[in-house]
Amino acid sequence: MMRWLVILAPLSLCLFSCNTSDSKQEAATQAGAEGAERTEAQLIWQDEFEGNGVDTTKWTVVEGNGCPELCGFGNNERQTYTSSPGNLSVEDGKLVITARKDSTYTSAKLVTEGKGDWQYGYIEVRAKLPEGRGTWPAIWMLPTLEGRGMKWPDDGEIDIMEHVGYNQGWVYSTIHTDKYNHLEGTQKSDSIRIEDASEAFHTYAIDWDDKQITWLLDGEDYLTLEKGNDDKSGWPFDAPFHLILNTAVGGDWGGREGIDDRVWPQPFEIDYVRVYNKKPGA
Repeated sequence: MMRWLVILAPLSLCLFSCNTSDSKQEAATQAGAEGAERTEAQLIWQDEFEGNGVDTTKWTVVEGNGCPELCGFGNNERQTYTSSPGNLSVEDGKLVITARKDSTYTSAKLVTEGKGDWQYGYIEVRAKLPEGRGTWPAIWMLPTLEGRGMKWPDDGEIDIMEHVGYNQGWVYSTIHTDKYNHLEGTQKSDSIRIEDASEAFHTYAIDWDDKQITWLLDGEDYLTLEKGNDDKSGWPFDAPFHLILNTAVGGDWGGREGIDDRVWPQPFEIDYVRVYNKKPGA
């Protein structure tokens, strides 16, 4: 997105929630273990969002509106990112990024830079998307650079999932590079329709190696982009990248058809993030 997601026997309640969390963790661990046994895939990073807040050993919470360096984050976005519980929380085993409007638009953004950086792998995020004109949730990646600032689009961007609320149910997957980017109208991209994107959880993933990147929805491939003979100008993806989760408000793309102020607040719920060294079962 550099251009232009009861008082009822307290003991019983605790037992239920603890068992649910334990089962979820055991399932993730078992899935990783079984995958490793079958294919040598290893679960190398994960967040199941089972604590009482954001795990800051895994995520950095971004605050502000991009100013003064990059006001509106380069896309004329309207939101200010905060760490307020009204915008960012962990509830019932899920991360919740809530975009809202009070006197201004606010939302939340998390990045793994310096805490989770990968060159190649299988990266999957299970999420339920916000809806409404003006929402712009994203699951995306930028390069982890040392000693210098990023030069976009030369250094690359991988959009695992983007959704703009004025085009409800269509999710987009894109790469941006010096050679292929929306400024030149040469970006490489595809979209897929999900009727219940804002009513149900779906798993958005990429399978990324030194030859290609494949995008998957609920485990099914729908887009593959190959490196081919491209040099860094067309394929800057042989380097470490980090993950970003956020919901923007408005902006050049998300706000192309305006903002419907009747829709707020809008939650972007993330059930888990899992990173494997390669695709399990491949």
